[in-house]
Amino acid sequence: MKGQKLIRDYLRQENYHDGLTALQLSVLCGVSASVITATLKKMPDAYIDRWTKNHAWGPGRYAAVWCVVVPPPHCPPPELGDYYAAKKARRSA
Repeated sequence: MKGQKLIRDYLRQENYHDGLTALQLSVLCGVSASVITATLKKMPDAYIDRWTKNHAWGPGRYAAVWCVVVPPPHCPPPELGDYYAAKKARRSA
């Protein structure tokens, strides 16, 4: 998705490596915070790193700081042949 790629690109930038809230991402991307939150929840590589106080929403309110997983540069995919063979053997047993 175009929105996921844009969010992922922002969160992987060096100056944002510590994460961003949905409100901060909404300002950067130009869409509402609710759309950003919904998109982040659908991204398998996005996670909440910590919570920060959000004084704009009132006392005692917190905002999630989102980050994304950065895969290692030379991370080969797993060999699934053995996995599927073992799964097939378990089914037939």
